[in-house]
Amino acid sequence: MSSCCGQNREPAAGSVACGSVGGGGDPRSHFAGMIPNCLAYATEAKRQGRPVVGIMCEYTPRELIMAAGAVPVCLCGGSAKTIPAAEEHLPANLCPLIKSTFGYHVQRGNPFLEMADLVVADTTCDGKKKMFELMGETRPVFVLELPQKPDRPEGLAFWQSELLRLRDELSRRFKTEITDCRLKRAVEAMNEERSLRRQLAELMKRESPPLTGRQLLDLKSSISCVPVDIEQYRKAIELLGGEAADSAMKSRVRVLMTGVPMAHGAERVLEIIENSGGLVVCMENCTGLKPIMEDVETVGDMLEAIARKYYHLPCSVMTSNERRLDLLRQLAAEYRPQCVVELIWQACLTYDVESNRVRRLVEQELNLPYLRIETDYSPSDSARIAVRVEALFEMVRGRGRR
Repeated sequence: MSSCCGQNREPAAGSVACGSVGGGGDPRSHFAGMIPNCLAYATEAKRQGRPVVGIMCEYTPRELIMAAGAVPVCLCGGSAKTIPAAEEHLPANLCPLIKSTFGYHVQRGNPFLEMADLVVADTTCDGKKKMFELMGETRPVFVLELPQKPDRPEGLAFWQSELLRLRDELSRRFKTEITDCRLKRAVEAMNEERSLRRQLAELMKRESPPLTGRQLLDLKSSISCVPVDIEQYRKAIELLGGEAADSAMKSRVRVLMTGVPMAHGAERVLEIIENSGGLVVCMENCTGLKPIMEDVETVGDMLEAIARKYYHLPCSVMTSNERRLDLLRQLAAEYRPQCVVELIWQACLTYDVESNRVRRLVEQELNLPYLRIETDYSPSDSARIAVRVEALFEMVRGRGRR
């Protein structure tokens, strides 16, 4: 290890010996076992004395956690089964992602949450913020206060001070020193992973992509920078990049999806779209391209560079959120969708309100059909959603015939 790091812990998740778990074979088969692979990885990390840190939002910089020698794991809930337990403590008219996540907490049903030495949470929406208070009554929770005016320099300065607080908390709690050297190594590891995931996403720009949007969504992990995952990303790019064009893909309607993130287990609407003859060539949301479009600069002050990258994420909690509209313009030009579908979880007020601006952008500027789908984790409205999606696709095909 470089002498500037001054510690025995490696900054990246890749230092765990069980990094080879799940290796070999087809990348799609490897990532199909993502949850058990991650569980084996985190369990081995704990056995070696490394901390596990749960994260609740893409605003939390994994680089800081990795530089502390810890393993960052996403804890967002995507199961409808845990929601009834959450509703004993939370309002029923609350975002299903929040309720599902809290339900795991109540039932102690998420092994990653149970092994977490710390949970890092962000004050994005009010529902999450208040849920974190309840979770913090029985678990170690560190809350980052997120300023919400992305173009104000004082907001960025405050965000950097919050990341300083997180750095100090990780150093104190895990008895380690987070140096610039270790931060830079973690940044380089995350930049590599983001680059590989971007390359995979760019395969969808083809007229006949080698995989579906659902298959692409599966090519990711709840834990960042696991060596075997990095190896499988490279292998997937090589294999899929060389696959012959599938002519059947040309007959599908190209869809750009935007809106809320789809936590693992909550991919129902994406599946309805593709089962109805669509092809989701691009996902702008936080489980898609939004968090990987921009890398962290590797020159200058590392903490400042990390703060700048994460503060620029164009989430609907920001005001005003011009960057999201700019990103949609960019993605529409690059991925050439024939329509846009916006997914909104019930009671997600920020995305719900912002959908008005997105609709105007899509219909008036991009000149594309737009469909807004508001739902929760229950499958009870799946048939109704399918009918609306099929009507959208008929409109797209009608425009094509004309």
